[in-house]
This record gives sequence, C-alpha cells and structure tokens, in this order.
Amino acid sequence: MDFRDRTEEINPGEIIIVPKGVEHKPRTKGEVQVMLFEPMSTLHTGNVESDRTKTNLEYI
Repeated sequence: MDFRDRTEEINPGEIIIVPKGVEHKPRTKGEVQVMLFEPMSTLHTGNVESDRTKTNLEYI
C-alpha cells in the first residue's frame, strides 16, 4: 500500500486499516483478494452518479 510518505508491505493473512481521509494507493505484482468494510452510507462511485450507482443498498 503506497501512502504519500511511505510504502507498507502487507503479506498473506495480514490486514491493514487505512484511517478515513488518508490518501492511499493499493498496488500488487499479482492477483489479490480484498475485503472492504465500509459504512453503508459510503457510495461506491463517490460523488458521481451513473448507471453503475446503486441506490438500494444491501445489508450483509
């Protein structure tokens, strides 16, 4: 995970928590599986509304 001032390496089985508002850029050399935990109010398309924007949010 690249941050403005550093790079954090996350190994298999590890977890990283990025605080709200912290600019970050995930990257990898291969395939990864990611699970995101976000509040239901977080829009998956940001402030842009398009045909991909979901309005009926599903609770898991």
